[in-house]
Amino acid sequence: MSAAHGAEAPDSNMKKGFTLVELIIVVIIVGILASIGLTQYNKVVERGRASEARMILGTLRGAQIANNYDLGTYVDVPALGVSAPTACSTTHYFSYSCNTGGLCTATRCTSGGKAQNGTMGSWTKTLDVSGTWGGSAGF
Repeated sequence: MSAAHGAEAPDSNMKKGFTLVELIIVVIIVGILASIGLTQYNKVVERGRASEARMILGTLRGAQIANNYDLGTYVDVPALGVSAPTACSTTHYFSYSCNTGGLCTATRCTSGGKAQNGTMGSWTKTLDVSGTWGGSAGF
């Protein structure tokens, strides 16, 4: 059809593509989604690393119970003969301690060793001889 029959000819000056404002909006949206995703990813990774603390705290609890049956007392980690670091090391994500009441604590390393990469801060996981879990940060 020609222009005389009512159909308009395509505008040859019209450019196809995105405007700068549209691109900026897309970049902002992607940035927001990435920051939310990274935060959630860090939480999932920390929950996974908390399994180390649960496993070693369970071992410490068993050793505390056995020591109490044998000697009638609860002791700190070195006296238990369990392989658990009392300071941050390159092999573990936590340092461990036990008190004379039988409560053992895993404290997340924030420097040295396998320190966390995120901004979660120091948090703890505890287990007492009765099997009660506690700690901070919901892990």
